[in-house]
Amino acid sequence: MNRIKRIANELLEKHPSNFSDNFEQNKKIMKELTIVRSKSLRNRVAGYIASKLGREMRESKESASITVESEVQD
Repeated sequence: MNRIKRIANELLEKHPSNFSDNFEQNKKIMKELTIVRSKSLRNRVAGYIASKLGREMRESKESASITVESEVQD
């Protein structure tokens, strides 16, 4: 697993409620929670977290709509 994913997953495990699918908000939270000297590393981790959480939200909405559709068809 590469460094970006490892750092992002560790942050999500330790502080799951602090992050969202908003990139700008994640950057601010990372600045408060971590000491990252590299601006590009902080941005890449914040972006990865935003895309991962956004993907999870879309997948959960899709699975919920599929469940509702199958119940309606029954």
